[in-house]
Amino acid sequence: MRKFIAPLLMFAALPAFAHSGHAEQAISFMVGFVHPFTGLDHVLAMFAVGLWSAATARRIWLAPAGFAATLLIGALLAQSGLALPAVEPVIAASVLLAGLLVMARSRLPEAAAVAVAAGFALFHGAAHGQELDAPSSLAGMVLATALLHCLGIAAGLLLKSRSLWWQRIAGAGIALAGAGLAAGLMS
Repeated sequence: MRKFIAPLLMFAALPAFAHSGHAEQAISFMVGFVHPFTGLDHVLAMFAVGLWSAATARRIWLAPAGFAATLLIGALLAQSGLALPAVEPVIAASVLLAGLLVMARSRLPEAAAVAVAAGFALFHGAAHGQELDAPSSLAGMVLATALLHCLGIAAGLLLKSRSLWWQRIAGAGIALAGAGLAAGLMS
């Protein structure tokens, strides 16, 4: 466990720079890095994509990579002024659907799996892009997203070696959380 904690702590340290502007970039990067961890909807969706990919895909990195790339595209589109409709309801629905995909162990063709993950990510990126403004904060956001995907993949591989029921239980929990998020938006 210690070999994983040290590299994570390195991301938490803000470097000291002699030239002006670098400190602001480092702080902005950390703001972006922390941002995906501040909302249960984002954490669960990104974790679930990794979990689903590890459970069902031959090339487990494809859907997470598609998610991360489209997340950045969605953020840039939002920053350029494009407003997607129903961002929060779609994000809640993405958590619900991602949980159901994990629970059902749904195997999709690779292109379809990437398209599903990218569809989720476009709306997550739009939400993040409205809240983050600096390029360094977007870089932090994408790195944190990749980390959440990696944690989901690691958990998926661990659960895959244990029992398929643990994956189904994890998926059901994520789907229930997504249903709760959606219900909260309707009230």
